[in-house]
This record gives sequence, structure tokens and C-alpha cells, in this order.
Amino acid sequence: MKLRLNKILAQAGLTSRRGGDRLIVDGHVAVNGVVTQSPATLADPDLDTITVDGRPLPPAETKRYLLLNKPRGYVTTLRDPQGRPVVADLVARDVRLYPVGRLDWDVEGALLLTNDGPLTHRLLHPRYALPRVYEARVEGTVTDDAVPRWRRGATLDDGPARPLAVELTRSGARESRLRLTFAEGRKHEVKRFCEALGHRVLELRRIAFGPVALGTLRPGESRPLTAKEVSALRRAVATSRGGPEPD
Repeated sequence: MKLRLNKILAQAGLTSRRGGDRLIVDGHVAVNGVVTQSPATLADPDLDTITVDGRPLPPAETKRYLLLNKPRGYVTTLRDPQGRPVVADLVARDVRLYPVGRLDWDVEGALLLTNDGPLTHRLLHPRYALPRVYEARVEGTVTDDAVPRWRRGATLDDGPARPLAVELTRSGARESRLRLTFAEGRKHEVKRFCEALGHRVLELRRIAFGPVALGTLRPGESRPLTAKEVSALRRAVATSRGGPEPD
């Protein structure tokens, strides 16, 4: 199947589509021995010989999708200059996988890792309002009467924050537990939101990212996403939300 040349370069993990355009325009890419400088060039990666600066293009990376239950005490990155444990230490390194967004080092829960860049970009884009579900243990008593106030939201230093859903699961004299659903991943948003309402977060755990639920995974464990889960993620950021499904 013929594809745009910049897409073929991106699928091979060589560069982004925009970076591929620059390589093509600058005359670094040849198809069947003929240099092309048009980003609109079509080629079939299975039939055509594509080279960059005379070197054959590596085969396209197989897309991988993992769900990790990130433990507390791990940094959401592939490496850390301070030598702290990173989430990459918890998954196989045969293919380089990148975290989809971040969880604070002291937050546990559902974290997706993938080498599918276009899908990652859409999953994190605010326009798609992908829900993230958290279980929070907070300091102090939260009563049923206070829940409407939580649902109305709070103003943070970077703008208003309003959860999609709030459920009080336990109310105690010293601490309470809530299930909170937010549609964006602003830095420390859940913690800052709770503190704005007068309750410091003692423990935070993300139990779902979009249609993918943490389930029974233990901290530090991971599993591949099912084909059904990958399809559900693609549908969540598909045409009905403002554009075609990612490739």
C-alpha cells in the first residue's frame, strides 16, 4: 500500500512527520535510487527501496501498548539524572516505550506506555477530554453535604479545575476517601484541587485512563493492552471528537 513518504519515515522511528518533511525537502531521501524533494511523494514500504543519505530505511517499528501499575517512588521517565528509579526499569527493554503523560513520583496507578507517537499525542491533547479516574485519601472529614461543593470545582493558580465526577466513598473523623474523575492532566492538578478545598492528599492512585482500567494489576506489574482496549483508545480520540483516528 502506498503511503506518504513522511509517514513511512515516521513509522520507521527515524523522525516525526514534520522532521521527515525536512529530510525530504533537503534532498536526503531517495525512492528506488531517485532523490525526491516533494513531501507529497507516495511509496510502498514493502515494495520500494527507500534510503536516507544512501542508507536503507529500517523496518517500521511494531506498535506496542502496555498498562503499568506504577508504584510510588518511581519517576515517570525513561532515565533520571538524579539516579532515582524510573518506570522504564519496570518493563522489558526490547522495544523503547514512552509513558503517555506523567504520574507524580508519589502517585500509584494506571500508566500507559507505547511507541505509538500519534496516538500518544491525541490521548494527551485537551481537546479530547480523556477522563482520568483517581482514588484519593485526603486529610480531614468530607461529608455528603460537601460533595456538591467539590463538584462545582475550584480555582487554581493556573485556572479553574472542575472534575467530571466526584464520589465520596468513605468519610472519617481524620481522613476521607473520594473517587475523582478529571478530563485533563495538568501538573499536580488533583492534589492542588483537593488542597484548594481544604484537604491535603495523603495518598493518590489512578485507577483508569480513558477506557483502560487498572483492574487487578499489582504495583510494579504490567500487561499488554488487548486489541479491544487499543481500539477503545482510538475511538476515544476519533472523528467524533474532531479529527480522523490516528494511524
